Amino acid sequence: MIETPNIDRLAKQGLRYTNFHTTAFCAPTRAALLTGRNQHSVHFGFFASNSYNTPGYDGYLPFEKATVGEILRENGYNTFAVGKYHLTHPSDATQAGPFNRWPTGRGFDHYFGFAPEVAATDQWHPTLYRDTQREPEDPKGRHVTELLANEAIRYISGQKSAAPDKPFFLYFAPGAVHAPIQVSKEWIDKYKGKFSAGWDKYKETVLKNQKALGVVPANIKPAPKNPGVKDWDALSGDEKKLFERYIEVYAAFVSHTDHEIGRIINHIEQIGELDNTLVVVLVGDNGAEGAGREIGRFLANKTNETEEQTVARYVKNLDLLGTENSSVLYPDGWAAATNTPFRYYKSYGNFEGGTHDPLILFYPNKIKDKGGIRHQYSHVNDVLPTTLELAGAKVPNVINGYKQEPVEGVSLAYSIDAANKNAAERHTVQYHEMTGSYAIYKDGWKASFPRDRSKRIPESEEKWHLYNLKEDFNELNDLADKYPDKVKELAEVFDKEAWKYNVYPLKDKWETANQSIYDGKTKVTLYPEASYTNASAFRFGTSSYSISARAIIPAKGAEGVLVSFGNTLSGLSLYVKDKKLVFAYNSEGEVREITSDKPVPAGEITLKAEVLYGNDKKDKAVTLFINNEKVGTLNLGTVATAASGYEGLEVGRDVGTTVTPAYKAPFNFTGELKDVVIEKL
Repeated sequence: MIETPNIDRLAKQGLRYTNFHTTAFCAPTRAALLTGRNQHSVHFGFFASNSYNTPGYDGYLPFEKATVGEILRENGYNTFAVGKYHLTHPSDATQAGPFNRWPTGRGFDHYFGFAPEVAATDQWHPTLYRDTQREPEDPKGRHVTELLANEAIRYISGQKSAAPDKPFFLYFAPGAVHAPIQVSKEWIDKYKGKFSAGWDKYKETVLKNQKALGVVPANIKPAPKNPGVKDWDALSGDEKKLFERYIEVYAAFVSHTDHEIGRIINHIEQIGELDNTLVVVLVGDNGAEGAGREIGRFLANKTNETEEQTVARYVKNLDLLGTENSSVLYPDGWAAATNTPFRYYKSYGNFEGGTHDPLILFYPNKIKDKGGIRHQYSHVNDVLPTTLELAGAKVPNVINGYKQEPVEGVSLAYSIDAANKNAAERHTVQYHEMTGSYAIYKDGWKASFPRDRSKRIPESEEKWHLYNLKEDFNELNDLADKYPDKVKELAEVFDKEAWKYNVYPLKDKWETANQSIYDGKTKVTLYPEASYTNASAFRFGTSSYSISARAIIPAKGAEGVLVSFGNTLSGLSLYVKDKKLVFAYNSEGEVREITSDKPVPAGEITLKAEVLYGNDKKDKAVTLFINNEKVGTLNLGTVATAASGYEGLEVGRDVGTTVTPAYKAPFNFTGELKDVVIEKL
């Protein structure tokens, strides 16, 4: 099993809530967590980067519904946010702001973490921001979770040195163990051979342990296999080797994260503040993520390979797992196993497998039922009112000039005392919705309506299902036909809640168009040192385009990157090396490069790459120009569109992992770069 001694310590000395729910996706969960409201109520029915122009989904967190940072700062706290935020709209996430929607504009005195609009970053080459400014890459190449823990400790130390009697609030959200699952070999080696029995045996062991701990009912039955998941014994030898290493790396990442959390907890203890500190641990912001196909993702995928060939290639590269050269997401078999005892995965808002997560409350001065278990229904929007009640804080009527609307969650403080461990639950009604799938919980009953974008669930199942969760913890017995009146009653409750909280109109499709400030623009001019995340950058899309750089080359020559987009798994780069202009196109890890047949001259010049798509929008051809003179052409053939991965777009450099192995990061341009113009043709 996966070792988490520091989280275990908090659980054994605090309370474990076994009936806690999130929203099935990360950004909506964080919106509900930080505001104490339902996700659609604060405009985060989905991601801001894939938003819709309706109130429940537009991705603009309303100022009338303050964050916990804003509330606690008004109550005299210093407030710090470290790690993943993911609640700033991409249109607000550039250096043009407005910065009132960044973490420091929503109640946090300081922020150190991911670009505020992104869901993830490379663990070894993270894109980080300090308050509103890009942080230089760590010269020591340390793992991002270590960097985040260091910063959290530094904030606490500085605050307690300056104002020892002033309370602090820390939102620590490391982004682990979100893909890419990357961690050092020393941690991976700890789990070598620990999962050789496979995911079927793992599920059996986990369920047995859950029953022994009392966190699931003693009479619970195992959930059936999710569609598409094979028996472990039916896998080939290569598949077993690969999939075993997947879970070893995942387990290592979990334990490494636990270690870094432990450093923060130990520091708070060392300064004498732990007994008087409320620690809330959300072990997940959604269910385990299925990769969408059994093989999962490791290196870049190749469209011309069979699955057997891909597995064989992956097995030959097992030692790359966890490094900067891998982007790991484990296969569905392990996702289902780690979701025991529930069915399905992250994104399924109607199933417990998408929304049911562990919650721990730790507060030595106020929680005396050490290691206690609570089974009352709870939701992520309950965390804020619980925190406020235990801290003795109040929500001001007006914050920053905005009259505040009511908190929608329910405080769990009523359940903390041992005498109240079996108290009647107070959060009795809660809707769920995600990408068109929805459900309603009321007084122990749950009506569920699946809609499946990934087609794991047949369309014939897209109807109301009914479960009595008091007797059927993991939704195995559908009672819809037996109790049609109960289905009708709950459907009406969902309809009422949906209209109340902006769930309607339902959005049952993924939208891929980004909402950056460059949407709709066909020509942009970028200047040196400008950088954009994968969510806020100009999108090249499937239209022909040109990239032109105006520069001054000294007599001795110059080299370096003019513009880069993406990373080692996908992207493009226009650069100068050995006095030649080069364009690199990285499609799924395969790099195609064209070099000019003439040298780049000294003086003021224009360097240009033109990428033209064929009539089928698939074939691509690249032409290079120096001062409008054609200096090379390359037919790329049918290749995937270059994507930015976790790194985004850079002008005058290529930070993180490079688009091409032809140079080493950051390969700063040594001439004078005036600007770069990107234009759709």
